[in-house]
Amino acid sequence: MQTPQDTHRLTGPFEATALRRAATPLTVVVDAAARTRIEEGRRRFRALRQDDDSRIYGSTTGFGALAGYAGRRDEADQCDNTLAHLGAGQGPDLPAGIVRAALLLRTWSLAQGLSGVSVRVVEDLAAMFATAFTPAVPRYGSVGASGDLIPLAYATQALRGRGHAWLDGRRMPAAEALSTAGLKPLELDGRDALALVNGTSVTTAALALARDTVRDAHRALTALTALLTDLIGCDTAFLDPGLLTAYNHPGVCHAGTRLRHLLTGCTPSGDRPLQEPYSIRCTPQLLGAAEDALRYVDSVITADIGGVSDNPLFLPDDVGPGRTVHGGNFFGQPAAFAADLLAVVTAQLGNLAERQLDLLVDPTRNGGLPPMLTPTPGIQHGLQGVQLATTAFVAELRRAATPAGMQSLPTNLHNQDVVPFGTQAALRSYDMAELLGLLCGSLALGLRQASHAGARRPTAPRCADLLDTLAAAIEPVDPDRPLDSDVRAAARIVLTWR
Repeated sequence: MQTPQDTHRLTGPFEATALRRAATPLTVVVDAAARTRIEEGRRRFRALRQDDDSRIYGSTTGFGALAGYAGRRDEADQCDNTLAHLGAGQGPDLPAGIVRAALLLRTWSLAQGLSGVSVRVVEDLAAMFATAFTPAVPRYGSVGASGDLIPLAYATQALRGRGHAWLDGRRMPAAEALSTAGLKPLELDGRDALALVNGTSVTTAALALARDTVRDAHRALTALTALLTDLIGCDTAFLDPGLLTAYNHPGVCHAGTRLRHLLTGCTPSGDRPLQEPYSIRCTPQLLGAAEDALRYVDSVITADIGGVSDNPLFLPDDVGPGRTVHGGNFFGQPAAFAADLLAVVTAQLGNLAERQLDLLVDPTRNGGLPPMLTPTPGIQHGLQGVQLATTAFVAELRRAATPAGMQSLPTNLHNQDVVPFGTQAALRSYDMAELLGLLCGSLALGLRQASHAGARRPTAPRCADLLDTLAAAIEPVDPDRPLDSDVRAAARIVLTWR
């Protein structure tokens, strides 16, 4: 069994970095401040629930389009009423990292004390993170409108010992996994159950993890652009700070500064064209625009993480027991728009990586290096297969970049008559981010091979360091060999290189 390697307290502010760490055992502490908030929220709910005239969605009523009907009287029975009908998901299980990150977000949302759940529920959720227990959650079924209802219902049922879960790499009945992990099944009433499913935690988790990977790829592409510029001897005038300042975009100036830092000490060869192709000359503008867009995505994730996605909320009042407020804080439109923007950024960064590799393998543009960077053209084929694969990756990115956040379809007897499809947008962005990483690895492999095929030694120390790191881990392609594992190895290097 794995043991916790990190600690997170439910006091706040909640850090997005905790979501990535949640993929492995993590100590989550329900401290005194969090416990007080949760207990006060529970008391408000109880006081409001006892009012004979109260109508509290999901506690005294049915769900969705059936909210006009009374729910089950017994609170434990109302839990089953909440969850049973949501067992309609299909498809492969979501990655464990997304599921555990989503549950960490759900735990934090509940710990803010506005959902009316019991302290026991939050404490039992926190205990799960100290183990490797991961609910088995199917990918398909959420519209991201009334929260991620179906995927979160599967996660909740697994925590109750129903359905299936993953533990130490094995899929098994959830009850067995709980027992093996030393966990007790969650005991829930109707309010607890609804609060667990009525939020956008899967959407936000997938978006945040996708953003992290795209951020790594953006950083990697900046470094790879600098290495390409140096290897083929380009003039770096396109990075002139006065030129970029005149463009008046903050991200562009930021990208230019990073590229100039990486290229400090670079000496142009003097035999390149007056103006380089756009895949070199316009990189500060492209990478800079991506930076500005990523900053917007960052802001949405930060807001989502700091907020409460649930319905209804039980708010404090100056007098009386508080207020039950019904609304739409489960509607994942902000994350949907951010995920769609992230998808567009990912596709364009992928275009850049593929075009730079294409330039690098083309003897008419690469400064006289052999075609496909093979020392013996025709006898060997060098990067030809890798370049073909990058074309396929880019085609997949372009197809996947179609916006999801406006593909609304009415459902639930028109109760959910407009939906954001944030879950689809975020999960799609998560998949695209992985492909972008492979495109970075493909370009990095090409740059490593270019040094073997006759490119000059980089003249900028930081570029030379990156090339040496790649060369130490990856043998030259001579003779030909399958390169799939080399692409993955190069991706791991450049996505973590600083």
